[in-house]
Amino acid sequence: MKITILCAGKIKERYLNDGIAEYSKRLSRYCTLDIEAVQDEKTPENASQAENEQIKITEGRRMMEYLNKNKGNDTYVCSLAIKGKEYDSVGFSKHLSELMLQGKSHIIFIIGGSLGISDEVLNASDMKLSFSKFTFPHQLMRLIFLEQLYRAFKIRQGEPYHK
Repeated sequence: MKITILCAGKIKERYLNDGIAEYSKRLSRYCTLDIEAVQDEKTPENASQAENEQIKITEGRRMMEYLNKNKGNDTYVCSLAIKGKEYDSVGFSKHLSELMLQGKSHIIFIIGGSLGISDEVLNASDMKLSFSKFTFPHQLMRLIFLEQLYRAFKIRQGEPYHK
């Protein structure tokens, strides 16, 4: 199983990079993990709604370039979005298992930039997944997502993991 996290921007904070490295290492027992970051756009402090939308479109085009080059018949694309489907940890683990049974050997999870994910990318996704109605910083979401992905694999394998 190959898992790709496609996201906007690089992480500068050491504590987030340390956490991401730790969960990436833990996940290496269960899958091949690849984190691909497209260039993000600077968002002006008082940007208009039109400027914000253009930023999402620009970042989205970069993500679509990656998807167009890397999506095959065995690929499943899931965008993390507030208005997506919600699971608990067990349900998310079951969903991953179902995808594997359907022959999906490459899952691409998309985490947008600070303004979210463009409509073009959302429409190209097979699923939209919500972690909460809360809004999280996109850099922190990478770490939160990797922890939940690790938890899902532990549950799938029937291995103990703290609750």
